[in-house]
This record gives sequence, structure tokens and C-alpha cells, in this order.
Amino acid sequence: MQLAIPAGSEDACRAFYVGVLGMTEIEKPPVLAARGGLWVRAETLEIHLGVEDDFRPARKAHPGIHVGDLDGLARRLANNGVQVTWDDAFPGHRRFFAFDPVGNRLEFLHREVAPPIGGTVA
Repeated sequence: MQLAIPAGSEDACRAFYVGVLGMTEIEKPPVLAARGGLWVRAETLEIHLGVEDDFRPARKAHPGIHVGDLDGLARRLANNGVQVTWDDAFPGHRRFFAFDPVGNRLEFLHREVAPPIGGTVA
């Protein structure tokens, strides 16, 4: 997935995505690295943070990021000065929202109920 960031915000985003969230930075191909930005990965999730000249943060649109230890992540974010907003409007899931250093909205969630064998949770 790709999120936009403003020029010059790579260090702040690196501190958040790598330092706070614990993701791993991926080396960008040289032709793409010249454009700025940052790529990060955690397990099967890969986020490309791309520099956008007319940057506006994604305040409504957002990635939904499934995590195993939702409470631990919420504590880690709060301990690093990131506001966590819990939301109970998604049945079968616990979730909260937070914003990255440039104002992009992120949803972190954990499924409470496993889907039935051969089916899905509605």
C-alpha cells in the first residue's frame, strides 16, 4: 500500500514506522530512492511512503492493519506520545485509530471472533 508524505518528512516517518511501530526499512531501488520517501515492511504488510508535492494527509481514507497484540501496540504508541482513539463500531473486532507524524490516519485492529470453518464472519 502507499501513503503520501511531504518532502523532508522521511526522518520523522522513519522514527515512527521503524522506531515506534517496529517495522523494517526496505531499501528502495536507486531510481526510486532519488524521488525521496521511505519503504517499510512488517510480516506480510508493506507500506510505501511516497513524497507528494501537493501533500494532504489521508484523514478519512486509511489502511486497516491487523495486529496480534493490540493492547501492547496501543501502550507503545501512547508511551511515544501518539494519541490512540479506540472505536467499538466494528463487530467482531477491537480497533483503534492513530495518526502518523504527517497526519495520515491508521487503523489497527484485532479480530475477536474467528470465522466459522468454511465461512466468514458477517
